[in-house]
Order: sequence, then structure tokens, then C-alpha cells
Amino acid sequence: MGHGDRSRQRRVVRLVAGLASLAAAVSVAGATPASAASTVKGVSAKDARAAADTYADVVFASYDDSVQSATAMKAAITAFLANPNDATLAAAKQAWLSSRNDYLPTEAFRFYDGPIDNPKHGPEGRINAWPMDEAYVDYVVGSPSAGIINNTAKYPAITTEVLTETNEKGGEKNISTGWHAIEFLLWGQDNNPNGSGARPVADYMAATNAQRRAEYLRLTTDLLVSDLTNVRERWAPNTGAYRKKFVANPKQAITNALRGMGALSVGELAGERMSVPYETKDQEDEHSCFSDNTNADVVGDLVGIRRVYLAEHPDVQGGTSLSSIVAKVNPQLDAKLRGQLDQSLALARAFPVPFEQLIQGADSAPGRIAMMNTINAIQDQGDTIAQVAKQFQVKITLET
Repeated sequence: MGHGDRSRQRRVVRLVAGLASLAAAVSVAGATPASAASTVKGVSAKDARAAADTYADVVFASYDDSVQSATAMKAAITAFLANPNDATLAAAKQAWLSSRNDYLPTEAFRFYDGPIDNPKHGPEGRINAWPMDEAYVDYVVGSPSAGIINNTAKYPAITTEVLTETNEKGGEKNISTGWHAIEFLLWGQDNNPNGSGARPVADYMAATNAQRRAEYLRLTTDLLVSDLTNVRERWAPNTGAYRKKFVANPKQAITNALRGMGALSVGELAGERMSVPYETKDQEDEHSCFSDNTNADVVGDLVGIRRVYLAEHPDVQGGTSLSSIVAKVNPQLDAKLRGQLDQSLALARAFPVPFEQLIQGADSAPGRIAMMNTINAIQDQGDTIAQVAKQFQVKITLET
């Protein structure tokens, strides 16, 4: 969710026993004694600092991946807008999919008011807010003049200021920027139950307001790259202002890392992104509904959670992972969580059909069984993350 969705009325139905006990699991208060306020129970100061440093290295490397691939997407979109045809549109779509895969693991670095979602100046609401009312941006079936693009009277010019000022204005589904605005502008509305949207190339050639649509796509892509770059620089080694503050307090750093893992697992992924569409069976409730990329969204988030715990990134070698410090204190707990992270990821990677088909049919349908098994597995790993927090006597919540 984007920051606007935090106020979204929760529609998560307690579908299984694990989710039914969510309320009991969302707060883990370790009642840390005042004398131990700056230490992590069972972890040496050296190891705690090393884990904080390694986490920060993983965050920076992951955002760097995202900036680089988003920049490549920008180049592909620029080429498409310069010469709209089926081939350049397909290349722009593929670049979106590739860059989306690099962004998704970074969602595990959210939920503790860091650079991405600081309530005062974090850009997350401009980057990844959802669900999106596509008619807020452009035409949809039955409303050929809908959206900012077609409202020339109210918005005589398409500018970055228009895009940012209208984002989430008047309603949390009024999304005008970010991944899903770009996705909609490339794929168009998805009215196909067995496939993605199919926006025609003509929308960027001779169609009504084609030039405004092109300018909108160009500007929102530029804004996404700029926002991601700014977040990355806050984590930069030696120069990143937030990073310096983060590693200076290893206990809070470890707390934040566990908070990000747990909230993404339980409140966001198992809850909003999976249980809600499981309940509603509504295609509009899937995360990347225009491109039908939601299966990859689930996988990417789980990759990010696992990355945080194991400090797995090709550009980060020889660091101190959370797993390694948990293993010193409670090797059984470490082994349990590592196994659960592997299981949930394997289940998501094995989804038998696209997400919009997973949510359909009777509960006995193979897709819905696969989805429920994955929800259960993600909830289980969230419960174990809460156990790790309790082991360290730190306080986290698993809500978003």
C-alpha cells in the first residue's frame, strides 16, 4: 500500500486460524529494562552494529538495483514515445516488468518511517500507492473523456506539479503517479479475465489527447526515477544522512528490520494483498492488475523479506546477517524461520495460474488452495518473526 492506503478501512477477513489470531500477534512488547535500552538481548554490541551495517548495505544495494532498472525503463519509455509502434510499446512494457522486479524486494525496508515512508516527506505514496481508480487518470470503457489526461479545462497543461498535487487528492484511490499509473498508461484497463490490458499504440499517435497522454507518461516516469534516487541517496555509504542515524543505534536498527519483515509479511502481504482479493474475488483488488504481474509482486516481496534476514545480495559479501545473530542466541528459532522463508517463497513461485485466476472459483479450486496455503505460510513466518523480536526483547507490530 501507499501511505494513503494506511487509512484504508481494513477488509481483511480472518480466513484461517493463523489470520484469526492476527490481533494477538500484532504487538510484541519485550519490556526491555531501562538499563538495557541500547542493547539487544543475547547479542554483543559488535555483532549488533555489524548487523545494522550489513542491513544498511543491503538496503542501499537493493535501491541501487531499482534506480538502475527504473532508469532503463525510462529510456525504453522515451524510445516508445519518440516512435510509438507495437515493438517499442512491447519493449517499454518489458522494461516496466524488469524494473518492477527490482523494486519489489525493497518493500521489506518499509513500515518504520524510514526515507521511503516517512510521514512528513517519504515518497512511497507517489511511488507505489494502490489500488488505483484508473478513470482518475485516463479514459475507461464507458467513459471516453474520463481522467486528468482528458480534462483539458481543469488541467490545461500536464505538468509534474499537476501529477503530484492530484495524487490521492479527494480519495485514496485517486492515484496519479508511480508504478501503477505507469502500468495503466502502458497496458490500459484490464477487462480480460484471462490476460492483461491491451492499450492500443494508437493512444499515443492519433487518438484524442495523445500528446497529453505521452507527456503524462513521460513525467510520471521521470518522477518515479527521481523519487527512487532520492531514497537511495539517503542510504548511501558515508554520505547518506538517514543511514548514519540508522547504524548509530543498532538496537533500533534491528527492531526496524524485524518490523519491516513482519509488517510486510502479515499486515500487508498475507492481509491486504492476498486475503482481501481471496475474499472479494475482485480483479481490481490484485496489486498489479493492468499487467497481470501480481504473482511476481508476491514473489518479489517474499524475496525482499528473505533478503533482509539472510543479508543476501550479490553486492554485499561477508557481512553479518540477522540470521547469524539469531542463530547464536537460538539456533532452533533461526532454523525455523529460514525454513519458513524458503517454504513461503517456494509456494508463491509455484502458483499454478495468474493471480486473477487464483482468486476465482470454489475454495476447493487448485488456485484458491494454493493461495490459501501461501497465506498460511506467510502468516506462520510472521509469527516466527514476532518470536525473534521477543527473543531479542524488542517491540514490533505486524500491522501496516
